[in-house]
Amino acid sequence: MSRISAAVFALLALCFALPACVALPASAEPSSWDHVARVVVFGDLHGDYGKFHDMLVEAGLVDASDNWSGGRTHLVQVGDVPDRAPDTRKILDLLMKLEPQARRAGGYVHALIGNHEAMNMEGDLRYTTPGEFAAFVDKDSVQRRDQYYALVVQTLTAHPPAAGVPKFDAAYRAQFDVEHPLGWVEHELAWAPTGAYGRWVIGHKAIIRIDDTLFMHAGLGPEFAAFEVDAMNQAVITALKNDPEKAGGPHDILWNEQGPLWYRGLAQHDEATEAANVAALLARYKVGHIVIGHTKQYTMVNARFGGAVILTDIAPPLGCAEPHAFLIKEGEAYTAVHRGQHLTLGLSGDAYAAYVAQIAALDRDAHCQMAPATPPPAAPDAPAPPPAASSSAPNAAPTSPATAP
Repeated sequence: MSRISAAVFALLALCFALPACVALPASAEPSSWDHVARVVVFGDLHGDYGKFHDMLVEAGLVDASDNWSGGRTHLVQVGDVPDRAPDTRKILDLLMKLEPQARRAGGYVHALIGNHEAMNMEGDLRYTTPGEFAAFVDKDSVQRRDQYYALVVQTLTAHPPAAGVPKFDAAYRAQFDVEHPLGWVEHELAWAPTGAYGRWVIGHKAIIRIDDTLFMHAGLGPEFAAFEVDAMNQAVITALKNDPEKAGGPHDILWNEQGPLWYRGLAQHDEATEAANVAALLARYKVGHIVIGHTKQYTMVNARFGGAVILTDIAPPLGCAEPHAFLIKEGEAYTAVHRGQHLTLGLSGDAYAAYVAQIAALDRDAHCQMAPATPPPAAPDAPAPPPAASSSAPNAAPTSPATAP
């Protein structure tokens, strides 16, 4: 929050009596589990409820009433639930419903923190869609926005920006309403550290270990390999709560491009170049595999570095439906579900070649345009620099994809 939206949050707190200083939950759940028979892994969801629900059903994790039916299965969602599509709230609400149900059944729902959870909590809304704001609209939304506008005018008048006090005319108000659509205020309140979704996110981890596998959103660069998992998890929560960093680091963990929310080297770097980092991570954290999302580098669940890294964020093939692909780990057996088909995920050699051939056949049958095996990623999101001062609110974050860089 300190990078972009501290001033916005302060205004909202003044306007709507939002508790700015309350005891927020520590992430009480552990960061490691052993002897888990079945793990299901979903990659980035980005507001696509249909995909999420279809994968839950295919994995046998929900019944006809959308209650947990996965028994002792652990579901790992690797982060990036929000942004890019309209149904973020529906996904979050179902995750929040399933989480306690899974625990009562002996299973677990691990909703990891990704860069887009952090972005929403920090007020970086470059990728938030109109539908995501609209999902918060209720009968009082017009009044709430009017109240927020009045406080913005009051604040800018009392503390003029360097360019001077704006002219608060009809054109100014019209632009303000474009930048703050109905539902914007409610969205900010819900994603604040004390809001319904922000508070829930703070109760989770960025990195976990289950048996011999480390799970996180993006990966870890060499700068972060020295830190313990618990230290990194605590640093993420501390930053989201806007508390001071701990001496000794890790520093700027929400935005550092080598950190667990942003690093793309495990997905994109040449294997020969990145092999030393992968080997160091496996040795440092005493695991055999690292499972990540974040980077849409492949059209399937894919293994790199001889199976040491498994990628679960999918770049849909051109010209056909998204494959709703996800990963199942049962002991040392890995299964990739692709277009409803359960395929053995070969991690290297002939087994990997056979897997790739099966994926190609399924995509051909779906009339996909066959693309190279490693297409260049499409315009990935990146950490935002601190924004320039806004004329409509102090340090206001960009509020719609139309204004995103």
